[in-house]
Amino acid sequence: MKLKIYQVDAFADKVFTGNPAAIVPLEQWLPEEQMQKIAAENNLAETAFFVKNEKGFYIRWFTPTDEVPLCGHATLASAYVLFEILNYKEEKIVFECKSGILEVTKNKDWFTLNFPVNKVEAVNLTYDFKKALGINPAETYRDSSYFLLVFASDEEIKNMQPNFNDIIEWDAKAVVVTAKGKEFDFVSRMFAPKIGVNEDPVTGSAHTRLIPFWSARLGKTEMLAKQVSSRGGILKCKMLGDRVEMSGQAVLYLTGEIYI
Repeated sequence: MKLKIYQVDAFADKVFTGNPAAIVPLEQWLPEEQMQKIAAENNLAETAFFVKNEKGFYIRWFTPTDEVPLCGHATLASAYVLFEILNYKEEKIVFECKSGILEVTKNKDWFTLNFPVNKVEAVNLTYDFKKALGINPAETYRDSSYFLLVFASDEEIKNMQPNFNDIIEWDAKAVVVTAKGKEFDFVSRMFAPKIGVNEDPVTGSAHTRLIPFWSARLGKTEMLAKQVSSRGGILKCKMLGDRVEMSGQAVLYLTGEIYI
């Protein structure tokens, strides 16, 4: 069997920035074990697979070790492949997934994702944050799978040197660190060693938590955010009640074929 594969840098305006994702369009689903092996072989934060259905497309995302319920950058990359390479002609792409309905629209070279909100709650987390992150957070929040840790300045986020061996022991699939920005409304980074991604360069699913948090904190519904990983990525963010929008650009890095 031969499958097309595309690697796209999402939330990026040039290659080697943003977050790379592998995209594998399918006519019908492969066995789950096979998709996981392809993702492990690609060794990117996410590999996305999609199949056409009556609503548009059903999409699934795999890290090198696990399937995840939601992924922003690989959804943006999938939309790029559909709009720019596979000549999808509709104004809006509707993706169905385990987290519900996701929509993507295109305006020139910007792609806008419409995702459901994930809200975090303030909690008293008692982990040794200084040992793991080099500094203690000012505030701690969580939901069922993410920790959201708020720090005093964007410099603390940029200079953070996490110890992933400590973070992997925490009761969270992913840890998002964030602060109010100087040039941007807010900045962030995301660590997820428990699911095989030490640091994710730019994370759409994290922003389903960050956008409602910072919208309430700043009193704004439209914000400009930057994920300050080494690759980095900029997101235009909008709060829409129980939904959020995040917009970013994307560029094609490679096109290839998988032989299995």
